[in-house]
Amino acid sequence: MQFTTRPELQGNFGVVSSTHWLASAAAMKILEKGGNAFDAAAAAGFVLQVVEPHLVGTGGDMTLLFYDKNKDKTLVLCGQGVAPYKATIKYFKNIGLDRIPGNGLLPATVPGAVGAWFTLCRDYGRLNLRDVLEPAIHYAQHGFPMLERIAFAIAGVAPFFKEHWSSSFEQWVPNGDFPQAGSWFCLPNLARTFTKILQEGEKKSGREEQFEEAFNVFYNGFVAEKIVEFFETQKIIDSSGKCNGGLLSLKDFQDWKPTYEEPVTKNYHGWKFYKANTWAQSPVLLQCLSLLKEVDFTNIEFDSADFVHVVVEAMKLAFADREIFYGDPKFVSVPLKQLLSESYNIERRKLLKSNASIEFQPGVIEGFKEQRQSTLELLKSFGTTENAIYEPTMQHLSEQSGDTVHIDVIDQWGNMVSATPSGGWLQSSPTIPELGFCLNTRAQMFVLEPGLANSLQPQKRPRTTLSPTLAYHRENDQRLALGTPGGDQQDQWQLVMLLRYIHYDLNLQQAIEAPLFHSNHIPSSFYPRQSQPNQIMIEGNFSTEQFNQLLRKGHKIERGPKWSIGRLTAVMRDKDGILYAGANPRGMQAYAIGR
Repeated sequence: MQFTTRPELQGNFGVVSSTHWLASAAAMKILEKGGNAFDAAAAAGFVLQVVEPHLVGTGGDMTLLFYDKNKDKTLVLCGQGVAPYKATIKYFKNIGLDRIPGNGLLPATVPGAVGAWFTLCRDYGRLNLRDVLEPAIHYAQHGFPMLERIAFAIAGVAPFFKEHWSSSFEQWVPNGDFPQAGSWFCLPNLARTFTKILQEGEKKSGREEQFEEAFNVFYNGFVAEKIVEFFETQKIIDSSGKCNGGLLSLKDFQDWKPTYEEPVTKNYHGWKFYKANTWAQSPVLLQCLSLLKEVDFTNIEFDSADFVHVVVEAMKLAFADREIFYGDPKFVSVPLKQLLSESYNIERRKLLKSNASIEFQPGVIEGFKEQRQSTLELLKSFGTTENAIYEPTMQHLSEQSGDTVHIDVIDQWGNMVSATPSGGWLQSSPTIPELGFCLNTRAQMFVLEPGLANSLQPQKRPRTTLSPTLAYHRENDQRLALGTPGGDQQDQWQLVMLLRYIHYDLNLQQAIEAPLFHSNHIPSSFYPRQSQPNQIMIEGNFSTEQFNQLLRKGHKIERGPKWSIGRLTAVMRDKDGILYAGANPRGMQAYAIGR
């Protein structure tokens, strides 16, 4: 039996897995109280905004998939905000920028996570606004344990905060005292913001009306007003080296709503996978599965060099297509049907060779040749680096300065949620002092070259990396939810876990704990958008022989410490209603709970 550091949990009432034990506990409390998966996921989401502020914040965004058992329906809820009305390519060119900065005020989109959580609870939840917000208010007001990584992140940016972003210094280094790992830390301004939203919401008597009012308070009330006032009156230094203000207006907030969307689907070895559309990177997972469909994994060990090689080579091809073709489908034409078609992938599979490819090889699709060429020229201008440390997602957890969180929930009725909130990291943008949180920097993912799939346009969604997954096996009547933080690595790590779960008879916990890897061949989605051609990052859990075999296949290898890559969580429900959950031991904070 494959050894694991933790058991795969089993139960028949409810299961939760998230990237922080306090969020998992809050979600489980909601289930015990009679709430459903939608209430529980939202409560966990708000707690994560408090207890993992270096990875997610109240000013962040979110991609969410859910299964409604009553309607037997799987949907996407888009909590990704849009670019401001004032955000045009011309504007950035006129201030001398050829890339959108990775921090500060300029790269902010409308913060979408809060609105998406309130909308989900209004439409699908069972409990009231107080039930959902109270756990987050408690931790913000009374304190939470300071993780070592939070203290490390604060210490790293504190000198910059003190000199340039004074509001952030005042919040995160109160009275000039650096928070220590393991100490108790409070966020009183954020607690007051949540409390005021709750008080305004509770002026309405009905459950649905409370969440509707809370949404209005955020996007049409004092929260939006304070954000816009800060953005219009402040000019702060960002990664461009210049002082810039923000572009968000009250109209941006008033006009934005989260959207329910049909998922993109693909069948693979009896499983049907559900992902968000191309405003996220999500379909790359489906493309990878399409490319690997004919691989005979029965003759390949799940932790072998051959396994790593074939999976990485498929990733390179799928992510190359992401760069050329993916963008907000409300604004651009995306040939997604062709990208997922068998005829297209038959040809693409021919590029999977026994040795590593050093080429960047997006597909050629009629009607997109000019777009392909222009995108390749732009990516070339971004350059490469042998030792890139990207903002915000670092190459392995021991050096992480900002990333993402994840939540998976199944309730007693069979409803499921898989959500990946992110953005609004404490180190990404200056704190708005009256609110106690900062905004996301998601617009850095746009490009400032017109006519491309991911070109900046007002009210357009950037092609985000946030990518939760749902899957269904019709014959076995199994439903699976999973996800991970990790930026460009999210769909890579999920792919590796899924292949091991499907082909190697590993349970959820075993598949999560098996040695992980990813490719850095692709251009980063984050400023300054560079790539590390032909490089693989592998965990120290792989043997020296496996490392050498990959070198002989032509890969460039960076070997991280043991237990340093990935933050996967997953939950599953089988045909008998038995629930399963697993959580990543790496980082020593993710936790699964269930009964």
